[in-house]
Amino acid sequence: KLVCMFPSGRSSTTGGSYRRLSQMISSSPGPRRIRTQQSPGSKARYSVNAPGHCFRRVTLTKPTFCHHCSDFIWGIVGFVCEVCNFMSHEKCLKHVRTVCSCMAPTQVRVPVAHCFGPAGQKKRFCCVCRKHLEGSSALRCEVCELHVHSDCGPFSVSDCRVCHQDGGQDIDMYQHHWREGNMSSGARCEVCRRTCSSSDTLAGMRCEWCGVTAHASCYIIIPPECGMGRLRNMILHPSCVRICSRNFSKMHCYRISENSQHSEMDNLDGVDTQSPVTSKETQSTGSPETGKQTLKVFDGDDAAKRNQFRLVSIPRIIKNEEVVEASLRAFYIPDEPQDYELQSYSQQGLFTDDIINRNGTPDNKPIFKDTVSDSWLLRSKPREVEVVKIYLVQRQVLGGQEILLDKLQEIRKTSLRQMNQTRFYIEESRNRVAQVNLLLGGFPTQLDREEYTHLLSEHLAVKSESVSAVLFSGAVVLQISCFSEAERIYMLAKDTSISGKQLYSLVIPEIMQSKLAKGSCPLLVFVNPKSGGLKGREILYSFRKLLNPHQVFELTSGGPLPGLHTFRDVPHFRILVCGGDGTVGWVLGVLESIRHKITCREPAISIIPMGTGNDLARVLRWGPGYSGEDPYNILLSVDEAEEVQMDRWTILLDAQEMTEDGEVNGFLEPPKIVHMNNYFGLGIDAELSLDFHHAREEDPDKFNSRFHNKGGQVQSGLRSGIRLAQGSYIRISVNKPIPVQVDGEPWIQSPGQIIISAAGPTVCMLRKSKTKQKKQSGSLKEGRSDSSAPSDGGQ
Repeated sequence: KLVCMFPSGRSSTTGGSYRRLSQMISSSPGPRRIRTQQSPGSKARYSVNAPGHCFRRVTLTKPTFCHHCSDFIWGIVGFVCEVCNFMSHEKCLKHVRTVCSCMAPTQVRVPVAHCFGPAGQKKRFCCVCRKHLEGSSALRCEVCELHVHSDCGPFSVSDCRVCHQDGGQDIDMYQHHWREGNMSSGARCEVCRRTCSSSDTLAGMRCEWCGVTAHASCYIIIPPECGMGRLRNMILHPSCVRICSRNFSKMHCYRISENSQHSEMDNLDGVDTQSPVTSKETQSTGSPETGKQTLKVFDGDDAAKRNQFRLVSIPRIIKNEEVVEASLRAFYIPDEPQDYELQSYSQQGLFTDDIINRNGTPDNKPIFKDTVSDSWLLRSKPREVEVVKIYLVQRQVLGGQEILLDKLQEIRKTSLRQMNQTRFYIEESRNRVAQVNLLLGGFPTQLDREEYTHLLSEHLAVKSESVSAVLFSGAVVLQISCFSEAERIYMLAKDTSISGKQLYSLVIPEIMQSKLAKGSCPLLVFVNPKSGGLKGREILYSFRKLLNPHQVFELTSGGPLPGLHTFRDVPHFRILVCGGDGTVGWVLGVLESIRHKITCREPAISIIPMGTGNDLARVLRWGPGYSGEDPYNILLSVDEAEEVQMDRWTILLDAQEMTEDGEVNGFLEPPKIVHMNNYFGLGIDAELSLDFHHAREEDPDKFNSRFHNKGGQVQSGLRSGIRLAQGSYIRISVNKPIPVQVDGEPWIQSPGQIIISAAGPTVCMLRKSKTKQKKQSGSLKEGRSDSSAPSDGGQ
């Protein structure tokens, strides 16, 4: 069975080498010499061992650093790659091992798309053009440490981390996933122990799983198998996670909310993104005085329709082959220019006449002269013979009647860059049972199975015989055995409202608990991105990088239920809640309601204090608030924390209709039970808390400082109180609606009875160890290396 995968597909394997089953596919007989893939300009004077580079000697006019050794280039002569801007000493040229950006896609066995979002504020370098990222046009992958310019995004290598199995070929042993540059200062090489990071260039290699760092010339010595480093016991190993993602993007699989990206973005080819490719239409197309002209070049019909082009600057008199070669460089295509041609392009259509000046020159070498049109289409010349690389993994199946040569020509016409990243695979034909888990939320609460089944059938046309369902209060988890049906329900639920409330849908991964390592205790992370002065977004990003993104859940997307349901079969796990006291109470409340449905009945809970008060976190030694601590050191503290039992109080809110003389006249609404961890308030403090909550919901940017937030309390005199009484059972009669708040979560309570009782459930919390953590070095050798002793946390 022959299958095809395009660069925008989602897959389960990356890195390694492919099995060379190159086939010559011809529409007509006759031998032909097959060209090997090389960089444009491969006939350059300075060649290196690393594939793809096209070095030329340049005169340096400003301080410059070598991208190989990170040292300063003394003198005024250096060597730069015309394709990827790799800069090198002359003495380092023969030692360069870093692959050029134009050849990097050919080194990936199975492309895995990135999840691009807006970049942060830290200094970073683009992984495509190797230049410094500036301004708001920079992008970063939400899953791995890849940073690019927005217009370089389409040319980035689809080599994101593989974080799950997709139902195809299972992989039990994972290799290091290396990423170049953008490392912490002071990182040291695992091999030679010398500094391998640089703040001036894109240099050094780092494994995105275990965190080990090395020089580009040293990392090839490190054994390929990755042991996940110091955090191995709390990382959810990718071999234990399965998700059938054929019809879903990476954004869907990792539950990355679309509104968190803050931008209106088109899909970049080969990546999952929501940012537009920057079209540089405002740049000059050259002037007669400069002696150069700038061409708009499209790499196929798709780019022409989207108006996504690259600008190519050339002299006004130049050879045709050199123009094609410059265009190939602009699109990072590592092919010979003789196989391509440029065709004039206009909005009315595509012309078949290429740009060759057929009059020629005295030496019979055609040249490119200044023309009327400045827009061109880069085309591949007609081919009768193709070379196909076939891999032994599965993806999208080709139809039995499809002709492979026609398929290749169709892809090449659509986009030359897409053709460069297309993969073909071969495998044994067998039937697989697809199973997609969807969590649908936003339903009315307290309904029985028949009522939920009726709502699913009425609003989403879900047939009960084709899916199996797990019910919760207000939510349903569907197990669907058809990809197309799962996609239909997923998209339809996002556009459906029931009783005025919008439904939401999430793709839920499956954790295969039988494959969990003995003694492992994975960490389930909940992040409230609205807490901590909006620092929750950066915490969410950091934990997705340090851990498996399938164990990190954003509370604004379905609350705690998706994460707890995902971990339902894990025998031992811990929970980390990033938020304020109200967020902790929310997680504890949902955990209490579904405790009987999960295997680990009492998971220990730790806190990153990101709220206003953070009283519970202060008692448990996690500090009064988050102030930018290293997320990696926080995870080490969680791993070494001690378990303690905490009592929770029960509050019964019985709303009743009251007469003028205070007598009960009937029930207004069903009684409500909530649990209190820290404090319960009613009256003026709850009213201020409610006003603050409403103001923050309307304009969260004005409430991004914890110090400022704690000041709507200090100035009002609420930081101290007068003791009236104490007890284990307290009854309060309320004669009119009054603001109340529990652990910082306020609302208006109707008249009635409020009963506060110490008879509440106990929960297992994690208290930070008193032992002061040693400051980790840049390489985090003591913490992240595989040689470290494993933690006994969770055993």
